[in-house]
Amino acid sequence: MPHTASSEMQQCIDNCTACHAICIETANHCLSMGKEHAEPHHINTLLDCADICATSADFMLRSSEYHPKTCGVCAELCRACAESCRAFADDAQMQRCADMCDRCAESCERMAQMGAAH
Repeated sequence: MPHTASSEMQQCIDNCTACHAICIETANHCLSMGKEHAEPHHINTLLDCADICATSADFMLRSSEYHPKTCGVCAELCRACAESCRAFADDAQMQRCADMCDRCAESCERMAQMGAAH
């Protein structure tokens, strides 16, 4: 039986799950907006972030010994996604996505550091 996730890990799982959802929603928003919102690099960053968030949550849920590594990559992608979204300062959806990406990056960085300590 896998051990129960610590409250900090559970918070990270929740952040990853929420970040996955908002990145998918934001990619859809950007495609509907068109123009610079739909620039391929930006859309790919959103989708990459969504995918790694889902993967990191899955790794933590099954107590994979590799979750610190996926969390490290997740934090890096979340930071890149937040930066990409913040470029659209007048778009509330983009700012919500950037804020969630920052929260997810912070919790994933803690998970990655916990793995490095072992």
